[in-house]
Amino acid sequence: MSVLTKYILRQLIWVTVFITLALTLAVWLSQSLRFMDYIVNRGLPVSDFLALMSLMLPRFFGVVLPIATFVAVLFFYNKLANESELAVMRAAGLSQWQIAKPGVILAAGLTVVVYSVSLYFLPASYREFKDLQYEMRSSYSSVLLQEGVFNTLGENLTVYVRSRTSEGTLRGVMLHDAREQPAVTLLAERGAIVQTDAGPRVLLIDGSRQSVDEADGKLSMLYFDRYTVDIEQLQQAVGDRWRQPEERYLQNLLWPRDTDADQRYASELIAEGHRRLQFPLYTLAFAGIGLATILAGEFSRRGQAQRIGIGVGLVAGLQAGQLALVDLTIGNLALAPLGYLVAVAAIAAPFYVLLRHPGRRTRSPRLASASEAAS
Repeated sequence: MSVLTKYILRQLIWVTVFITLALTLAVWLSQSLRFMDYIVNRGLPVSDFLALMSLMLPRFFGVVLPIATFVAVLFFYNKLANESELAVMRAAGLSQWQIAKPGVILAAGLTVVVYSVSLYFLPASYREFKDLQYEMRSSYSSVLLQEGVFNTLGENLTVYVRSRTSEGTLRGVMLHDAREQPAVTLLAERGAIVQTDAGPRVLLIDGSRQSVDEADGKLSMLYFDRYTVDIEQLQQAVGDRWRQPEERYLQNLLWPRDTDADQRYASELIAEGHRRLQFPLYTLAFAGIGLATILAGEFSRRGQAQRIGIGVGLVAGLQAGQLALVDLTIGNLALAPLGYLVAVAAIAAPFYVLLRHPGRRTRSPRLASASEAAS
């Protein structure tokens, strides 16, 4: 690797790292606002909040890295062009490939990184994220209960809380339990969700238990000082729940299990598996578009805003087209090979434009006309 290649590659890496961190932080902050209420108003420990949000980072990296590669390549090579460094390199006899080589090396390395995120780190972290989220619904159910709203805990169990104290005591509790027949409605002045050896329980104090006999329609009411309701299924849900496509590894996506839920959503699972294999290839495609945008055209002192706009439009169009192909694949799995063809074409087209004149030199119009006159 030449000294010039090392220099350009090193600068590209730093720019890519900066852009990746900036974009990831922006997306991370926007997503974390959804969970900020758990800390501000419901008392969720900051350590649990940070653990929950850190598990979302691989999901952001998989989306941000291809775009960051394009922005870094476009920014740095445009900087070289504006500072006339590209003109010097070409005057020194460097070909298009030699100039573009650092960007290609960067894109190839980041493609491997995106594949590792897509195939391993994304499902591993998102699975842990969902498990932790379900565990919090059990361990911190009193925290996650929203005041003044009918909250669903598991299946057929609804809780309404008028207010909650800083110690976790619930005020004005109404609980509707439809797991048993007839359904039971419990009203209590105070309550709390406590952990026991047998699992979480709702403890109600000073209230009433009401149910209606379906046979004769009579209301049955029981007043109590203390009453407990079992919500153990919240803990069981962690292990028994259906894994979403983002939580699954590639083999569980392309070859769904024989369970009813997997077979019902088999097309979504298989389409997600193909997307995991296709999307990392767009890292190379986006980098190729960035390189072709700056290097393929003639240099203009007025700037290259038009070509940059075209490059940005192509990347946006490819991103939208890839998402549309995933949706079409869900409806018709026979379209899955089309996604690979589009990805390969998206890589080949910009590099063809970039390298079709490998020995091109940039000359000013005045020098060109003088040369023609001399001949």
